Amino acid sequence: MIRAMSGQLPEFQRFQYAFTAHIRDSTANPCPRGIEARRMRIYKRLVYNNAESFLLSCFPVLRKVLGTRRWGRLMRAFLAIHRSRSPFFREIPDEFIQFLQTEWTPTADYPEFMLELAHYEWIELVLSVSMDLPDWDRIDPGGSLLEQHPILNPVLANLCYRWPVHRIGPRTRIMPAATYLLVFRDMSDQIRFTEINAFTSRLINLLETPGHTGQAALEIIAAESHHPSPEIVIQGGLAIMRDLQARSALLGVLR
Repeated sequence: MIRAMSGQLPEFQRFQYAFTAHIRDSTANPCPRGIEARRMRIYKRLVYNNAESFLLSCFPVLRKVLGTRRWGRLMRAFLAIHRSRSPFFREIPDEFIQFLQTEWTPTADYPEFMLELAHYEWIELVLSVSMDLPDWDRIDPGGSLLEQHPILNPVLANLCYRWPVHRIGPRTRIMPAATYLLVFRDMSDQIRFTEINAFTSRLINLLETPGHTGQAALEIIAAESHHPSPEIVIQGGLAIMRDLQARSALLGVLR
């Protein structure tokens, strides 16, 4: 589309498009006339290094797992293909995740868990900069978790992955395994990561539904699991909710 419009643009804008196209993808787009190749390499290096610096702060494990060569190829593809919608540097990792999810087709030498690992690392940034705050006027920390509607921390992510992403490292060999993780920002503004099980993950999903009391949510789980003793499910779920509240993942009940 840009190329189709370029013939209608003033000369200086056509030059700007050619200039930035070469910076993004110098293989497909020749260096504009009148620019010394040495100077152009400086611009390319500056753009690459600046973008990479923001990504490395968010995806350190992914970078180590991929290594220099595969990471470099991924970075160059990101710069060449993706068109960012945000002007903010802080949101470059968000743009990178969008690129991986919708535009990147990995070759066979990239690990299958790459997107899930990237998402796991990215979620920490998302929660750390969230502006959501608890509405303490509507929360009773001492209410009944069974009889009333439990209120979750508003800065929380209930995650399910096909791979144990929290155990991945440069030299770690892993196999696919359903993995449930709870990530939240505690009252000290620290991001906490907790491995949970499918039961807890389902309970949290139900508690996110307005109107469910803790008892109602646990009765649904007991029915879904066809447990012969629903009271055991309810007592176990109550213990889990109390533990979540002690960790600040659950804040209390709706007043």
